[in-house]
Amino acid sequence: MFSQEIIQLITEKMSDTLKKYYHKTIVPKLTEQFKYKNIHQVPKLVKVTINRGLGEASQNAKALDSSVKEIATITGQKPVVTRAKKAIAGFKIREGMPVGVMVTLRSDRMYEFLERLINLALPRIRDFRGINPKSFDGRGNYSLGVKEQLIFPEIEYDKIDQIRGMDISIITTAKTDEEGRALLKEMGMPFRS
Repeated sequence: MFSQEIIQLITEKMSDTLKKYYHKTIVPKLTEQFKYKNIHQVPKLVKVTINRGLGEASQNAKALDSSVKEIATITGQKPVVTRAKKAIAGFKIREGMPVGVMVTLRSDRMYEFLERLINLALPRIRDFRGINPKSFDGRGNYSLGVKEQLIFPEIEYDKIDQIRGMDISIITTAKTDEEGRALLKEMGMPFRS
């Protein structure tokens, strides 16, 4: 596995490269492809949100702590614990109980995370053939589900108590799915053909 210093060094270089690559290469390509008249019309990344629902957190407080630690390790930012808005007797959930964790990444942390996701994490998925190109929401935003946290090199296999997935949403300023897909494809997102 990678040591924390190596991962930090790699991510510092990465965010810089992806951001520069966006401004130097992607912006001119998208301007030419979609015939934008103004540079501000070119779609860009707004934020990346990582969300993990924890059904068992209501009975097991240790699951919540380990999830907070894992998401913080993966993203480099402490996640927020989401709580139940209503009591649901069938699921044994009371109002205010922790039901998940989420984190919103913007600016440099967003670019760092995205580059690590594209170049390090996604290729480590077992039998990986690309991600679904149809998971756009109609407004240029992309959502992706990850089944296990082990694809991220920061997570050590020995220190996890259970395999848990997470949802990753990439929010862009694109007006259509076609523009959002073009932006993410240029950034290196491995879409299935």
